[in-house]
Amino acid sequence: VQLMESGGGSVQAGGSLRLSCVASGQIFTWKSMGWYRQGPGKQRELVASISPGGRVNYSDSVKGRFTISGDNAKNTVYLQMNSLKPEDTAVYYCNADGVYDGSYYDMDYWGEGTLVTVSS
Repeated sequence: VQLMESGGGSVQAGGSLRLSCVASGQIFTWKSMGWYRQGPGKQRELVASISPGGRVNYSDSVKGRFTISGDNAKNTVYLQMNSLKPEDTAVYYCNADGVYDGSYYDMDYWGEGTLVTVSS
């Protein structure tokens, strides 16, 4: 299973970006897919996650500004980021958790990350 992120870039404060994460390979079942971020000098933190049933979860810092969604037919998860702030600057990583790939259960997969830079 491979996760490929796209959509990062540079934007001014108040702007918007949409991140995409495409999963390739065999994913029979999964527990959640989500977006994490790691800012300069900070630990990686959960931004948003979505379950197969569509239940979503957001960190307090992005509630009301970011929206996570998924397209099961395209094996893609999106993160719409609005009203971006300089503190949102980070490398954003896609994650697939609790994956059964046909061989192994409860696998955890990560993308390589995409950089989001928000200038003031």
